[in-house]
Amino acid sequence: MKRVLQSCSLLVLLCAATAHAQLYKWVGPDGKVTYSDVPPTKSAARVETKSLTTDGVSTSDLPFEVAEAMRNQPVTLYTGKNCPPCEEGRKLLSERGIPFAEKTVSSNEDIAQFRQAGGDNQLPLLVVGRNKERGYEFGAWNRLLSSAGYPETSRLPKSYRNPPAQAAAPQAAAPEKQESTAPADRAAALPRATDLPPPTGNAPPGFRF
Repeated sequence: MKRVLQSCSLLVLLCAATAHAQLYKWVGPDGKVTYSDVPPTKSAARVETKSLTTDGVSTSDLPFEVAEAMRNQPVTLYTGKNCPPCEEGRKLLSERGIPFAEKTVSSNEDIAQFRQAGGDNQLPLLVVGRNKERGYEFGAWNRLLSSAGYPETSRLPKSYRNPPAQAAAPQAAAPEKQESTAPADRAAALPRATDLPPPTGNAPPGFRF
């Protein structure tokens, strides 16, 4: 079957809070060692707890299988405005119940961060652990998520919400007013709007469908 790839081309232009989940380990009356995200009964012995942390997405109150997949291979989605393939990718992750951090690409700084993460000129970019899928393709995305240990169907509680999207390169807090000491060639290192063709259709500057 012919592979259909959807993507937005990135031409020019123009990661979050750490959350915690508890993993419990205990020995039951039969001597069996159990690991779970659900607290053990009072009859359990030698109870130990371990805090699982995932950067960017909350793992609180998640099923153990999902929290483990997040800890080992967290999911990050890079998107842009007016990008239909990005919307399709976001919809797939949401419907399958995949917790993910979304990073938007709209500024020169975002583009630099996006490329550092492994992006080229295509949006969306799906990053699962160390693996990447450039552009949206339903089958390829599902295979990547399954190989990372994520459930085939959603197991998230109905109350779960992914964190709001953030810029790929969040703006730093403004420093105290002082004389500028930035090197003159700093701007030259960033992509220039004159280096590449203008946008097409209703795409914002820097995107082409």
